[in-house]
Amino acid sequence: MALTKTPVCNFGKKAEDFKLKSIENKLISLNDIKGEKATLIMFICNHCPYVKAIIHDLVKDCNELKEDGINSVAIMSNDTKNYPEDSFDNMIKFAKANDFGEMNYLIDETQEIARKYGAVCTPDFFGYNKDLELQYRGRFRELKDLKPVSNGDSDLKVAMKMISKTQAGPKSQTPSMGCNIKWFN
Repeated sequence: MALTKTPVCNFGKKAEDFKLKSIENKLISLNDIKGEKATLIMFICNHCPYVKAIIHDLVKDCNELKEDGINSVAIMSNDTKNYPEDSFDNMIKFAKANDFGEMNYLIDETQEIARKYGAVCTPDFFGYNKDLELQYRGRFRELKDLKPVSNGDSDLKVAMKMISKTQAGPKSQTPSMGCNIKWFN
């Protein structure tokens, strides 16, 4: 597990289109998941301890954000041959175990989409305004020893609500950190 931090937000960068297979075996595009007021695209995986530490709160936040016109999608881009815990079948199990509900969980089998987005770790969050312009590339919340440091709303939730209201994200953002994406050899 190599600890990796996300780069600084490239404000205004347009979201890259995609068409990826969901755990329901449907092809889902960026247009299919675009939110009315904002869109959250996140790169996660099943085995990362950083993802596991936040997944219940993350799913809860995504469900609450949906009520505000903010749609979320999770993409798994890891090498599943060398990391079988991240396999498609295990993605289905992970989503069920963590009550993903309506949130789409997609597999990026070629890693093309992770590369287009510049994703570097899991979790890696990309928060877009209604025009699909990047406004957030920060953390979910502060963790210490893989435990939340504080209760209350997460940095991600606060930022996404701000984006939905003002179409701009916070100028100051703390990078997300997690396990590096497991690229093909």
